Amino acid sequence: MTTMNDSAGGRTVESNLRMLLVEDDFSSRLVLQSFLSRYGECHVAANGLEAVEAFRASLTLNQRYDLVCMDIMMPEMNGRDAVAKIREMEESHGIKSTFGSKIIMTTAVTEVKEVIRCFQSLCDAYLMKPIDLTELLAQMKVYGLIEYESPRPNRAQSPGVVIAMPKSA
Repeated sequence: MTTMNDSAGGRTVESNLRMLLVEDDFSSRLVLQSFLSRYGECHVAANGLEAVEAFRASLTLNQRYDLVCMDIMMPEMNGRDAVAKIREMEESHGIKSTFGSKIIMTTAVTEVKEVIRCFQSLCDAYLMKPIDLTELLAQMKVYGLIEYESPRPNRAQSPGVVIAMPKSA
C-alpha cells in the first residue's frame, strides 16, 4: 500500500484505491479526476454505457473498483440505469451490493423523486453539484476507503449537499 500526505489536512491517506469517475461534463471530469487521482488509480467514463463496460472489464480482470462516482444526466445511458446494471453484474459475480463498490451519485439534479430513484438503484450516497470535495472525502472515510479526518465543511463557501444511506450493521 502506498501512502501520501493530503495537503488539505496534512494527514496520511491510503492511495491504492481503484476508482471509476463517470461524468459527461469535461470540466467537472477534469477537476474530479485530478482530485481523486491523489488517492489511487482513477479511470474515466464519459457516459453510463462506458461505465458499464469499464465495470464489466474490472470484474473480468478481478480488479474491482472500490469507488464509483456517477453523474445522473448523461448521454447513451443515464447514471441510474448504469448503477442498476453495475449492481446486477456484482450480484451475478456473487457480490452483494453492501459489499460491492461504493457508488456515489454526483449530480446537479435536486428533485426528491430523483434522489429516491437513485437509492432504489442501490447507490450508497448522493452528492449535489458543485461537489464539495470535503464532503466527498467524508463519504470516502465513512465507507472505509481512506483514513482521513474531514474538517467541518464551510457551508458559506460550499453549497453542495450530501445525502447518504446509513451504513448497515
